[in-house]
Amino acid sequence: MTLDPIRAPRPSDAPGPAPGAGVGEAWRAARSVAPPGHLDAAGCNVPSDRVLDAVVAHLRLERERGGYGAVPDLATSREALAALVGAGPGDVAFLESGTAAMAALLGGWRLGAGARVGCARTEYGSTLMLLRRLAARHGWHLVELPVDGDTRIDPDGLRARLSAGLDLVVVSHIGSHRGVVQPAVEIGALCRRAGVPFVLDVCQSLGHVEVRGTGAGAYVGTSRKWLAGPRGVGFLITPGLTPAMDAPAPTLGGHVWHDPSWQGLAPEAGGLSRDGGVWARGGGEASWEGGEPVPVPGAARYESSEAAVAARAGLGVAVLEHHALGPAAVHAHLAELGRTARELLDGAGGWRVAEPLDEPSALVTLIPPPGDTAERAAARAAEASLLVSVVPTARAPLDLREPVLRVSPPPGTPVDTLQALTHTLCF
Repeated sequence: MTLDPIRAPRPSDAPGPAPGAGVGEAWRAARSVAPPGHLDAAGCNVPSDRVLDAVVAHLRLERERGGYGAVPDLATSREALAALVGAGPGDVAFLESGTAAMAALLGGWRLGAGARVGCARTEYGSTLMLLRRLAARHGWHLVELPVDGDTRIDPDGLRARLSAGLDLVVVSHIGSHRGVVQPAVEIGALCRRAGVPFVLDVCQSLGHVEVRGTGAGAYVGTSRKWLAGPRGVGFLITPGLTPAMDAPAPTLGGHVWHDPSWQGLAPEAGGLSRDGGVWARGGGEASWEGGEPVPVPGAARYESSEAAVAARAGLGVAVLEHHALGPAAVHAHLAELGRTARELLDGAGGWRVAEPLDEPSALVTLIPPPGDTAERAAARAAEASLLVSVVPTARAPLDLREPVLRVSPPPGTPVDTLQALTHTLCF
């Protein structure tokens, strides 16, 4: 018996804000339950009721039909996610996290020995570790991209590095440890003019600030932060896929076995399905000695068919909800929340905001005064039913000198919640 794929919700299925409702009010109304005093969207945001229902519904279908019988149609989800960066649905691969997506992207990128890879000292800790390991393994050279006093990448400095020779540029649009928005549009334009591939980490920016127009060849992101999807799913979007880009290890779902001794490999009638396609083998016997795995077209080469599929379905709903709210309206709302938070928190109890007060992001980091620490402030906040996070130095080992307190209000955060936090800082 053949079961029809389960259709993911389409954009028309996702209700927009009620007439007269603002973005914050609509976002809150979509969640019947949320942690009290939640100020940690940059860590793990609160999924909506519809996202929760989609995850549970798919798990129920897996139990009723069998895991491989409950196949969701994620085509609309891919299209909606790709649209947030100006890409196509075939450019989207789902993985289990942003870290896994970055490892899949860089780990299989065929850069030759002596390749020069540019990144800033503010880069995310796990990406730095990955780049250092790959550099040691393949003979790459890591080149530091200069930043200004606000830790923003300096376009003139990047231009000079590109003129001196770079083979790849890797940038976090917004860091985990500081809410500065990097000039990704300008970085992308400079890289394109130089013919250098540009990788943009959007884990802290997609759903938070505008990403379209940056022109990156690859985007790495995650579900659980500003898109407010489930944990356990990330994504890789590769509009600039080249023959040098492949997964670090071939999989049956993302590659086919090419052997001259075979009559050939071809998709079954109807073409390759992006979600569980089967490839048919022609006549002939495969040689033990010959042949090599060949990646399938598009980003599917990076994707494993075995995954938390229910979480992927939930992410699809979260992205459609983001579209329904209006990305530009969400971005403006979050920027205003960030400005309000910085104005209220800067100087409270001697704490200082790390980024400019008018930075257009809602990721706010605070530097402790003498005699206090981020850990103690977070504990006091928890006693007051306020959820904030501590960013350890390992998140940005070349930039952070001590842990900082991170405050990242989700849409609809009341000003009263931010004011309550100022009281906890004044110990």
